[in-house]
Order: sequence, then C-alpha cells, then structure tokens
Amino acid sequence: MGERITKACEAVCGMDVSDQWTQICVLDSNEGEVIEESRVRTTPEGIRRKFGGIEPMCIALEVGTHSPWISEVLEGLGHEVVVANPRQVRLIGESRSKDDRLDAERLARLARVDPRLLAPVEHRRGDARADYALLKARDVVVRTRTLLINHVRGVIKSTGSRLPSCSASSFAKQARDRVPTALEPALLPLLETILDLTRTIGAYDRRAKKRVAQSYPAAARLQEIAGVGSVTALAYVLVIFKPERFEKSRDVSGYLGLVPARRESGDRHPRLGISKEGSVFARRLLVQAAHYILGPFGPDCDLRRFGLTIVARGGPYAKKRAIIAVARKLATVMHRIWMTGEEYDPFYNTRSKRAA
Repeated sequence: MGERITKACEAVCGMDVSDQWTQICVLDSNEGEVIEESRVRTTPEGIRRKFGGIEPMCIALEVGTHSPWISEVLEGLGHEVVVANPRQVRLIGESRSKDDRLDAERLARLARVDPRLLAPVEHRRGDARADYALLKARDVVVRTRTLLINHVRGVIKSTGSRLPSCSASSFAKQARDRVPTALEPALLPLLETILDLTRTIGAYDRRAKKRVAQSYPAAARLQEIAGVGSVTALAYVLVIFKPERFEKSRDVSGYLGLVPARRESGDRHPRLGISKEGSVFARRLLVQAAHYILGPFGPDCDLRRFGLTIVARGGPYAKKRAIIAVARKLATVMHRIWMTGEEYDPFYNTRSKRAA
C-alpha cells in the first residue's frame, strides 16, 4: 500500500484535526521535505476549499469525531485517505511533546514511509453508520437507567430498607410502592424517568430487530446462539464490518481485546489481564452474553460446558476468568458462522470428539 501511494501521489499530507481548526503539513513524497504548513477551518466548506481542485495526494489523519465526514469529503475530491488508529501509534498518542504542527508532520511522515504503520481503520458508511449510532444511543440509555437504579437502591438502603431483586425493566413498578414516604419527593420522579427510559430501550430493541431482519442476514444467523440477541448480533456485525479481513476466526477475539495482553522482554513473560483493545461496546455485549450462557438460565451447550469446566478448577477469580474465556470463544464461533454460513450447532465440539 505504501509503495502504491508514493508512486501515485507526488505529495503526502498529515492532518491534526481539532474542533475548530485543522493543522496541515504537506511533504514531498520523494524527498520528504516540508512543502507547506497551514491550517484550515474544521468544516466541510473549509476542507473543500483547501483540497478541491488540486492533484490527488495521500492524506493521513487520526480517527476521531470529525474523521468520518472529513474522510468522505476528501475521498469525494479524489484523494486517498488513511485514518490512523492513535492507540496503535504510540509515537503520536503518547508523545511528550504534543503539538498540532508536530503531530501533523508525524502523520505525514509515517504515511510517506508506509501507511500500515498507522494501523488504518475504515469508517462505516450510510445505513451502517446510522444503525451503529442507534446501538450506541441505546447503550447510553441503558447505562443511564442503570445509574439511576443504583442511586435509588442506595438511597433506600441508607434508611434501613431494601428493594427486592428484580429485572431492570420491571424495577420502576416494583419499587414504586416500597419508597418511604419521606423520600417520595426525591425518588418518585426518578422512578418515572426510569420507566420512560425502559420504554425508550424497548423502542430501540424493536428497531434493531427490524434492521436485522431487513438488512443483516448474517446477524440473523448469529441469533441462533443462546444469549446472542438482535442488539449483540447487530453490534458484532457492524464492529467487525468485513469478516474476510481476519485470516483465522480466533483472531477476532484479539481484535476485540479479549485475549491476554503481552509484554515480553527477554526471558520475562509476565501474566497480564486482557488487552482491552478494540471496541469497548462490542466487548461489553459479548461479556453480557457470556454471563447469560453461564448463568442459571443458560441452556446446555459446548460454550456453557467449556465455561463451567474453568469454574470447576477453582482458584481466584475463577468465575471471571470463565466469563472472559466464554466471551472469547463466542467471538470466534460467531465469526466462523458468519464466514461459512453454517447453522449453529451447540454441541459441535462434543460431536467431533465422539466421532474422533
């Protein structure tokens, strides 16, 4: 990719994007000399005015709030855009000399040498972006409801009373008659808000289910797995985006940050927790699905047996390790189903061992 860009483009540009202004550094692709340093307004009009009507160039910028629309505008003007993942480019993300001008130049120089050094990401387009925004909005509402439920429980517990265990969707109705009289002015409005948030979440769930049925057959197949609903399946498909970019299905768990981090040095191989790279949102949904699989209502299947085997070994944090292990294996199984189009067999491993 780097060789193709340097041959096709006479100039390489780095853009450090901020909310109001974008710093630009343009390099000669052959000599690496700085041709131009300037800045433009971070608006579609400012970007078009600056980059319209000039020779195509390779333009590198970091992923962020503005990167989706900026990359679309630049590509529409004929430029080749590389959107860098700052978590993978420590030279920029963890630099002790953070400066817009220097960051723009670093992006340009890395893109000139080899764009793969920037660990480029690809933004969703059109309906996929809108559907992902729907899921993220639902996630915000769910976390807000959880925060309010915890607050109500904590306030009532401070009076010596307790609310019964119940699902989040039924909490407002269950708690209404158990609020102490003195706390009603403070807590009843919160219960109304929780009830409204529950209705909103239900509307989001129905919309996600409809979008899966209309446009995402792969997500529909993934729902055959117990614990994977329409929201989890749709989020997985939208985050992975292009399953063929993973050579092996088990590589997906590393992409989602579900594998142990590595910090090897010489003969030292420290045992670390999971890397937590990639999408926090998708990882959280897979962990929630793993909780269901290992929970009291999870049906018998290979995934459940695998997790329960880890729990049975005992040791510190056995249940937590089992949850992460099941989520990791679940990510692999989902990718395999997506790539092959096969029906989900909950006892595939068991049957294979018996046949062997």
